[in-house]
Amino acid sequence: MKKFLAVASAAILSCASLFAFSGCSKGEETIVLRVCSWEEYIDLGEWDEDEVIDLESGDIFGENSMVDDFTEWFNSTHDYNVKVEYSTFGTNEDLYNRLSLGDVYDLVCPSDYMLMKLIDEKDKDGEYKYRMPFSEDFWNTETQENYYAKNVSRYIDGADESIFNSYGWHGLAACYMWGTTGLVYNPDEAETSDVSTWNIFLNEDYKRQVTIKDNVRDAYFATLGIINADKLTGGKLSEEQLSLILNDTDSATIAEAEEVLKNIKDNVYSFETDAGKADMVTGKVVVNYQWSGDAVYIMDEADGDESNALELWYSVPEECANLWFDGWMMMKNGIGESAQKQEAAEAFVNFLSRPDNAVRNMYYIGYTSAIAGDTVFEYMQWNYGADEETENTYEYDLSYFYGGECFLTADADNFGFDGEYINRGRQLFAQYPPQNVIDRSVVMLDFGDKLGEINQMWINVRCLDLTDISPVTVGIAAGVIGAAAIAICLYAFRYKLFIRNKPKDGYEKVEK
Repeated sequence: MKKFLAVASAAILSCASLFAFSGCSKGEETIVLRVCSWEEYIDLGEWDEDEVIDLESGDIFGENSMVDDFTEWFNSTHDYNVKVEYSTFGTNEDLYNRLSLGDVYDLVCPSDYMLMKLIDEKDKDGEYKYRMPFSEDFWNTETQENYYAKNVSRYIDGADESIFNSYGWHGLAACYMWGTTGLVYNPDEAETSDVSTWNIFLNEDYKRQVTIKDNVRDAYFATLGIINADKLTGGKLSEEQLSLILNDTDSATIAEAEEVLKNIKDNVYSFETDAGKADMVTGKVVVNYQWSGDAVYIMDEADGDESNALELWYSVPEECANLWFDGWMMMKNGIGESAQKQEAAEAFVNFLSRPDNAVRNMYYIGYTSAIAGDTVFEYMQWNYGADEETENTYEYDLSYFYGGECFLTADADNFGFDGEYINRGRQLFAQYPPQNVIDRSVVMLDFGDKLGEINQMWINVRCLDLTDISPVTVGIAAGVIGAAAIAICLYAFRYKLFIRNKPKDGYEKVEK
């Protein structure tokens, strides 16, 4: 009898454990969702009380982190729980290296060219290694919680002519943020005509006053803008023509870009990754190559610095601009066959795409969401709409992004308005470039099998290139190294003699 009770008890405990960990008991199972995105690229909450965004449709306030809010929302609306393990990366290459070394994630948020690489990469058996399409349910606009499908700008995703359709990303990635690259500048120190061209990096009038990005892709793009300036400004080019010019990885072009970049290196203040923000706000430099979202951050910081009030602007060179996108991609090797993990990953994307949450993330990081809902446009009006007292107003056309006839009445003095052609402005211009900027913008493609050659070019620019060293310098260096080698050999020889002739402990050396 006791044996029976013991066996029964063990069976009951075993079943209880099984219920707890396999979902036999509703609401007790927990799915771990591993998410990896850019550093400081999601609202972390803890806003100050005076940061409430008071829209007519309702107040928006970031009290908790977006991850915590998602977890609470998901767990209260599903019959199982989710735990988010949220980690960050510093560069696209950092993320790729982690994946190559075996790190596994369920949802990642790389940039356009890395999306291309991850979508197309195959394993040794010829199977796609990472790509995992979003489910058909994700695109059902009749479902209330499908905020991405219902609110994403048709300029970016969904429509036949959208960017994501053009590059084959639709259904394989969901856009999170997007923008352009350009130049943040101090209009009191830099001429408008000078910041209207990528040649600013070679302009000796600004020697040691300009910074450029310390990554090969952005630096290479700007250099192609310099090399092809005549082609790019000689007349209207098609999107295909622009892409061919600005994604040129021919060996001769790479070699020419290397020489231009070496000249740029001699002229600029520095190659930088993040220091350019502070350098602009403090006035250490007058022009900074920047992504549009960080440009908004820099202008906001300068506006809020009462001790050193600078009004900074953002310009997109007339030759061309890089149109970039960061998007969420589900990972096949992470989610596998788990329907619950896929549901949780799609729910995470949808939660961030809810218009009020899109506003929270835009406010917190300064970048522009792919979401185009009414709440987001209302936030733009709240941020940049002209007051009733404003005399000089400008109807800023946002129709391409929001659809229909969509104009925002803004303060014209903040846009450098020049007829129908605007190529510079402040925060609104950086967040939503006008149509003429869109028309000269190009997505940078993956370098493919040219990556090694371009990386070597970059090493030659940023590090020591032996081909640039004169024979005299090589001779002097060789002489110094040779002299050092002889000195080391003499020292070693004398040391060996000393050891050989040294008396052993307790004995005197006796001469024969």
